[in-house]
Amino acid sequence: MNLLAAETEVLAPLASGWFLENAWLIPVIPAIAFALIILIGKRLPMKGSELGVASMLASLVLSAGAAYQWIQRVNSATEEQFVEPVIRSWSWWRSGGFDFGIGQHIDGLSVVVLFVVAFISTLVQIYSLEYLRGDRRYTHFFAALTLFSGGMLAMVLADNMILFLLGWEVMGLCSFMLIGHWWEEDANSRAALKAFFTVRTGDVGLLVGISMLYFAANDWTQENLGLSGFSIRGISAWALSGEPNSTVIMVAAIALFIASIGKSGQFPLHTWLPDAMAGPTPVSSLLHSSTMVVAGVFLVARLYPVFFVGLDILGSGGNLIMFIGAITIVISAALAFVQNDIKRVLAYSTVSQLGYMMLGLGAGAWLPAVFHIFTHAFFKACLFLGAGSISHSASHHSFDMKRDMGGLRKVMPITFTTWIISTLALCGVFPFSGFFSKDEIIDNVGNNGYNTFMIVGLVGAFMTAAYMTRATYLTFFGEPRGASAGHSSHESHDDHASHDDHSSHGPHESGLLITAPLMILSVLALGSGLLNATPFGESWERMKLWVEPRAVEVVDSTYSGGPGESLIVNVPSAGEGSSKSVCGTSTPEIGVCYAPKLEHAKFKWSKAMLSMAIVFLGMVVSWILSMLLFTKRDARLVGLTQRVKILGVGHRFLVNKYYLDDLYEKVIVRSVAYPISSAAYWFNQNVLDGILHSISNLTRKFSGWVYKNIDQRVVDGTVNNSATFTKSVGTAAQPTQSGKVSQYGALLFSAAAVAALVLVIINT
Repeated sequence: MNLLAAETEVLAPLASGWFLENAWLIPVIPAIAFALIILIGKRLPMKGSELGVASMLASLVLSAGAAYQWIQRVNSATEEQFVEPVIRSWSWWRSGGFDFGIGQHIDGLSVVVLFVVAFISTLVQIYSLEYLRGDRRYTHFFAALTLFSGGMLAMVLADNMILFLLGWEVMGLCSFMLIGHWWEEDANSRAALKAFFTVRTGDVGLLVGISMLYFAANDWTQENLGLSGFSIRGISAWALSGEPNSTVIMVAAIALFIASIGKSGQFPLHTWLPDAMAGPTPVSSLLHSSTMVVAGVFLVARLYPVFFVGLDILGSGGNLIMFIGAITIVISAALAFVQNDIKRVLAYSTVSQLGYMMLGLGAGAWLPAVFHIFTHAFFKACLFLGAGSISHSASHHSFDMKRDMGGLRKVMPITFTTWIISTLALCGVFPFSGFFSKDEIIDNVGNNGYNTFMIVGLVGAFMTAAYMTRATYLTFFGEPRGASAGHSSHESHDDHASHDDHSSHGPHESGLLITAPLMILSVLALGSGLLNATPFGESWERMKLWVEPRAVEVVDSTYSGGPGESLIVNVPSAGEGSSKSVCGTSTPEIGVCYAPKLEHAKFKWSKAMLSMAIVFLGMVVSWILSMLLFTKRDARLVGLTQRVKILGVGHRFLVNKYYLDDLYEKVIVRSVAYPISSAAYWFNQNVLDGILHSISNLTRKFSGWVYKNIDQRVVDGTVNNSATFTKSVGTAAQPTQSGKVSQYGALLFSAAAVAALVLVIINT
């Protein structure tokens, strides 16, 4: 302990800067813009779109400033310093003794994702100015798109799980609105509902996981760190402290991972993601590249200590994250082969790449998985926007590759070039960005002893190259077909009724508002991998330096780890608190640990060449088969699935998406929804209606009794009897009314005599 104290004394405080201290503004600006677009957007010259673009540009500037200052913060640290995150928090509200906070947590992971989200959101907003021009809900589209990005930014920035949950759910709501943007078409509204309910199913796990972590960790975090049990930093330290009950943290990790499965479209909750293509193409690009689906991967990366301990990452035999990731890689890649819709091919590609990220996190390759989030965002956004460019300017808003595309490389040179660059990056071809991230995942999976999963990763690389080659051939090579040949399209996924009829102009290159984002993204798809280019030596591994939590290895005689196990001490700078971050391969006996120690595989060109050979093999095989099948119409291949029974069965199995939709909708949903609806109907008919009928019958009988006894006998009887009495009195008095004065005088005299007699008697 004396060694630790002495180590702390010599360290200078690390600079933060205005952008890091005020990073909370990054999600606040889009949130304000959303409110303004809703309130006054339709009265503005550009119908509110200018507010969306301006807000994302502002968030991009703030994100870039925060990233720059974080890099300065890391570079100014010595090798012995632990670079602490920049955390600011405020009390949000109090309820029943619970103090709910709101604040920012800025570290290497945060700045990477913040920059990616803000950058791509800005390009998508600019792209949408042209793509959605004249749309019937133009203003509402930009409002939802802006809030969508704001929700992701808030989630990435969150310092506690309550704020994390808020951003998570804001994205879910906005995705529902954006996927169902053209809700008049039944397919679009169904896709939006499917996405909403499928993701909500997984979100139950997030609620359960957050609750379990709070009640399990709160006492420890309050006592040792002075933090709430909702604090992300506190939960991470608790997970690695040796305090958690193994069953509790395992169940909490599984619950959280279920949420990640739903959000990131992992097997078996991946079925909503391809259907989400019903939304406008800019939405597909943003959703599949840097928001929504990345949120599930980010959750695992952010709370990695919980998963590291709870699911025994680096333990023998693999874990749940690895198994789900590996299954997702293969099944989604297989589904991409039978898609004719270009956006659906890219959607299944996204699912597969998310599987790689999960595989890396499950195998202990934290940094390669995070780096793949970074590189994948650029080339996948470029591919989706490229598909939108094709539909907008060449195929008359159709996405059918077989029916309305072909030969477009000649008329769309910019779109074609950017597509090829991004495809090569996706396939992992050197020196494009995907090579430096995806292959790094595969390499580290094998290096950590998971050889079977490494083979799965290589198989996935072959399949990726093959289905992307097929899509490229159908789109840009061969003879033009349908709308790309100047004929009217039979199918339109994007409803642009108010747009110009592009078919009248024939296929042509898109305008600058569409091609400029494509060119920018293609440059990053080519060069972003150089930020962590492990083949060129450690000096090129900048992402490792800037993003991965830094650990310092020191010797401490009080540590009793096993053979070969080192104690890693993350020492805070002076003035930043007295807590120590201690990480090792075993539970530490001193200090506080915020991140596990992870090893990195040493790059070997022999492994890289094997991977690239597999990729090129996939490209060549797919190109030859595509040419024979789609251009030469080789009789040996055309109709093969009809002639060979087993191939036909397999093809139908893929076309029907493994019948998972049938399982969910016709078995599970029906078995749950139908009994519930039947029970509700029976309850309505026999209980609610029975009660209402009984009350009405009782009311009818009571009103009959009241009518008969009260109204008829009492009220009417009183009136009738008074009339009868009056009539009787009148009848009795009638003889006295004779009209003779002498008779009246006699009566008066008699009455006076009677009165006098009465008075005499009374006074006697």
